Amino acid sequence: MDVVDPAKRSQMMAGIRSKNTLPEMVVRRFLHARGFRYRLHARNLPGSPDLALSKYKVAIFVHGCFWHRHPSCKYATTPSSNTERWLHKFRQNVARDTRDMAALSAFGWRVITVWECELRREGENRLERLIAEIQRSSP
Repeated sequence: MDVVDPAKRSQMMAGIRSKNTLPEMVVRRFLHARGFRYRLHARNLPGSPDLALSKYKVAIFVHGCFWHRHPSCKYATTPSSNTERWLHKFRQNVARDTRDMAALSAFGWRVITVWECELRREGENRLERLIAEIQRSSP
């Protein structure tokens, strides 16, 4: 049973953004401050990665653990109401992510996924590792 009425739940869900989320902004500010330049939500690439660093041919996705089903993550919960619809939605998201990453790899791009919980748990350490991952693929 949901603790809020359907109208309130709809309003809450409508407020969830797909672009310019807090975790994405943290990654963007960190990389920009260190001199990395990127294209945001590059629609010319499969999946429109959150950040595309064409100099390095690296696509970065900043995924929310709930929506993209981060394996073994405490934030990847399943709502107790309307469970079947949610599970279908989650399966579609994961399938789309897999398809987009494969397409990017086929174009010669490296794909890096930064999970929301990594930024919460590891913060600066995860971002430093991100720089190392980007530079490892340097031309």
